[in-house]
Amino acid sequence: MARRIRGAVEQVIEGKPDVVKLALAVMLAEGHLLIEDVPGVGKTMLAKTLARSVDCSVRRIQFTPDLLPSDITGVSVYDQQRQEFEFKPGAVFANIVVGDEINRASPKTQSALLECMEERQVTVDGVTYHLDTPFMVIATQNPVEMEGTYPLPEAQRDRFMARVSMGYPSPQAELAMLDGHSAASPLDRLEPVADAGLVSDLIDLVRTVYVSPEVKRYAIDLVTATRRSPDLRLGASPRATLHLIRAARAIAALDERDYVLPDDVQELAVPVLAHRLLPTADAHLERRTAEQIVADLVRRVPIPSTAEGPPGWPGDRY
Repeated sequence: MARRIRGAVEQVIEGKPDVVKLALAVMLAEGHLLIEDVPGVGKTMLAKTLARSVDCSVRRIQFTPDLLPSDITGVSVYDQQRQEFEFKPGAVFANIVVGDEINRASPKTQSALLECMEERQVTVDGVTYHLDTPFMVIATQNPVEMEGTYPLPEAQRDRFMARVSMGYPSPQAELAMLDGHSAASPLDRLEPVADAGLVSDLIDLVRTVYVSPEVKRYAIDLVTATRRSPDLRLGASPRATLHLIRAARAIAALDERDYVLPDDVQELAVPVLAHRLLPTADAHLERRTAEQIVADLVRRVPIPSTAEGPPGWPGDRY
């Protein structure tokens, strides 16, 4: 089923199999995805395609400076006939929430997503409303155009499991895009290949993927290295470690394995950790990005030479 979802998304998103794989892994790991890149490379198209490939409730929020928190979470309205307050759900009450240009909203409005993303619930006027499962926020932002934008605070970025950049397509993929997108958008022809129930079953299956103590220790060593790096003034949080393991489980499942390898952790280190980190002023002067710092740490942190597999796994050598 995961292969069918991935194939449906790749019908629309040309030449980006690694990006599609990561986006699907985040969904199956019960995480949230931040898509960050320059305009016109398909950020919103990826978010809408992933949402449409699954037959579940989808809401889109166009973040603007005048957007209010109640537009996202909902508001209690007084019903004069019944003489009581009635809750009107906001746009966040959906299985998949597509937040376009999230950094254009004010910090107050951005903070309305904090409780939703972490606890999967909304509290309005002292009453808590639980969100349906599965629940995923796919947000896009433009890192280049800073006019009228508000940078995401650290607490907000930490709630996104992974950040992905689309990048420019290859000439061959761009040529295929001209042939496939010029007459009509292939998104209009995309049919759902799964529903919310099937996605929930896949999420439950991902939770059963085995992670050996050695691989867990390796993930912790990587995260600890970010906290001790002289190039970073803010390292990764314990939530980052949890997200790294969850995403590694999903990647292993997509590769049709029931156990996680150190390779999975290495593959995910940059997209899961880099957006949470704050480089020092000296690192900025040396033009070293958080992605480069994480890649250096991946090369330096020792890889476990042995790893226990699940019961029945033939051998314990990595």
